[in-house]
Amino acid sequence: MTVPVQAVVLDLDGTLLDHEGAARAALAAWLPELGVQVTDALASAWFTAEEKHFLAWRSKEVDFAEQRRRRLRDVLPLAGLDVGSDDDLDQVFASYVAHYEASWTAFHDVEPMLAALQARPVQLAVLTNGTEDQQHAKLRAVGLNGRIGPVFTAERLAVAKPAPASYRKVCAALGVVPEKVLHVGDRHDLDVVAARAAGLQAVHLDRGGRGPFDEPARITSLDELPGRLGH
Repeated sequence: MTVPVQAVVLDLDGTLLDHEGAARAALAAWLPELGVQVTDALASAWFTAEEKHFLAWRSKEVDFAEQRRRRLRDVLPLAGLDVGSDDDLDQVFASYVAHYEASWTAFHDVEPMLAALQARPVQLAVLTNGTEDQQHAKLRAVGLNGRIGPVFTAERLAVAKPAPASYRKVCAALGVVPEKVLHVGDRHDLDVVAARAAGLQAVHLDRGGRGPFDEPARITSLDELPGRLGH
């Protein structure tokens, strides 16, 4: 079933930019510099720590630098490495970030989707749980800066997904009522369930085939997105 909308709001990480791929590439380059071989267990621990402590930042429990330090405090001991001081941790994380930034790439289906949607009478925007500097840097690195509408970060809005105000502030800025805005993203909890709770329409981009498979607005590629908008 197609849904007529006036604006499409896209998530960034996991939707436009391959965050997981960049993070895995960064780990593969960074950990050997610390004298550690990458294992599935260490990679899994890294992503678990990322989710846990990024949530703490999203909830305003800690600042951005501290959530990074906490991730290292969880993972470094698992690799047999000392934790050190806050300054030490900041330097260690900076090395990871350099590899992470060098690995940023957009998904192959972004450009065709962008061309198709720009031919439609809809506004485009990005809503992302991140900082202004880093998220705009990602868009510049993959050639999307200034091409995909206004970018709304959690830092800029002073509220993060899944808070309803996050989605509604974007709708208000676009001048479109929530029920005529379609939110698209890879996280079913943040990009679909919470977006709908805020009054928006939503499509789940399930790139990894992880489900939920009973989600009626589920796509596995952005190639399918224009067909969800109708004509």
